[in-house]
Amino acid sequence: MSVNDDELAQIRASRLAEIQNKIDAQADQQVHAETEQAVAEQEALMIAAAMQTILTPEARDRLARVELGRPELASTVKQHLFTLYQANKLRIPVDDEMLKRILQGLTDSTRRETTIRRI
Repeated sequence: MSVNDDELAQIRASRLAEIQNKIDAQADQQVHAETEQAVAEQEALMIAAAMQTILTPEARDRLARVELGRPELASTVKQHLFTLYQANKLRIPVDDEMLKRILQGLTDSTRRETTIRRI
C-alpha cells in the first residue's frame, strides 16, 4: 500500500506544480497586458493633449465627427499629426481647411473604384 500512496503523492505533487505554473504564467500574462494597456492609455492622453494645441476648435470638431464614422482613419490622422508635431515639422495651429486636405489625401489612397455592370 505504501508504494501506491507514494505514487499517488508524487502524482498529486506534480499536478499541483503544473497548476501552480499555469497560475503563475496567467498572472505574468495579466500583468504584461495591464502594463501595455497603461502605456497605451498614457500615449492616448498625450496625443489628446497635443491635439488641443495642434488643432483649432473647428478642426477638432471635424476630427471628432470623422472619429464617429471612421475611428481608424481618425486614429491615423491623430498619430500622423502628433508625429509631425514632435518633429517640429507642423505649422501650428492646423485649421479646418488643412485638416480637410490631410483627410482628403488619406481617403483618396484608400478609396476603391466602384463600377456597375449591367447584365
